[in-house]
Amino acid sequence: MLSLDDLKNRLGDETKDLRLNLGTVLSSGSLDAVQRYAVAYASALFSQDATLADALAAEARDVLTADVLSDARAAAALMAMNTVYYRFRHMVGKPSYSQRPAALRMTRMARPATSKALFELCAMACAALAGCELCIRSHEESLLKEGLTEEQIHDAVRIAAVVRGFQTALAASRVMVH
Repeated sequence: MLSLDDLKNRLGDETKDLRLNLGTVLSSGSLDAVQRYAVAYASALFSQDATLADALAAEARDVLTADVLSDARAAAALMAMNTVYYRFRHMVGKPSYSQRPAALRMTRMARPATSKALFELCAMACAALAGCELCIRSHEESLLKEGLTEEQIHDAVRIAAVVRGFQTALAASRVMVH
């Protein structure tokens, strides 16, 4: 398995900013280490990058418990479903769709293994990655009700953005130009 440092070392000078940004968002900010790495892990999973997700989990093995990893995986999977469905309803904009029940199970969101706040942070990151306005608004409201600050929400979205950029930089580093 590749370490996070191995992945960072694959980036060339043209994407140095992403390597530095990843180090910064994982080591500082208003979120604690568990929250930062859980959000990063969920973001990598949501972006379907198992290599990056594994490297992040290994990097944070001292802070990420099995329950945290489980909640991050559940958040990424549920948000993969929800962002498609709710973005559709929002984009179509017809009351006839929004009046129909979603009929999609989301029990884990209501009863996470860790805390509602941590689960919602992971869900917010995924909603931002998907660009689902309805989901973003809903999770922001939930996070504020859970006592998190706008600064913490902002930091979670920054982490998601950097993970996505880092993933793109990794993909670009594998492209052979002739």
